[in-house]
Amino acid sequence: MQTANVNLPVQVTGRHLAITEPIHAYAVKKVEGLHLDTPRIIEAQFLLEVQKHRHIAEVLLYCANHITIEAVAEAPDLYAAMDAAMAKVARQMRKWKTRLMRQHRPRNESIKTFNKTFLDTVAFEEHEEAEPNIVETETYTARPMFVDEAVLQLELSEKEFIVFTNAKTEKINVLYRRKKEKSYGLIEPSA
Repeated sequence: MQTANVNLPVQVTGRHLAITEPIHAYAVKKVEGLHLDTPRIIEAQFLLEVQKHRHIAEVLLYCANHITIEAVAEAPDLYAAMDAAMAKVARQMRKWKTRLMRQHRPRNESIKTFNKTFLDTVAFEEHEEAEPNIVETETYTARPMFVDEAVLQLELSEKEFIVFTNAKTEKINVLYRRKKEKSYGLIEPSA
């Protein structure tokens, strides 16, 4: 069992700022000082930026089970911005662990893969209009989780949607952010 966040790869990048050894050491110290709970940290990235009279610190933590925790903070001092961002990250990690512990259930370990494809199997009549171009194809791994866990994962990320296998119904679901009400929508298959 891991007892400390030691020897983690911590990458510190600066925009309009030269990263000195004390700044890098402070970032490493902050990551190593995080409480070791769920989720386990695999890699950490700091993005530090200076704009006129404000300092912005962005922290990305890549954790076990494909969990990404991110936080952005702004302060008049660089170290204060780093402290505020790490406080947000610690709060998110506590929130994640509390929700998992409160709703501890046996999990279904099967993982289904969902490939996003565009217009592959549908035949269209030929028109004079130009056919749509497929710009990007992505592959999503639909991990089994409950809806409340998917909501938490979406809250922790900046993504607009998440594809997952509903652990109750064992069907592929899509959870997305609604723009107007700042709430979430769930797409479930009917049959």
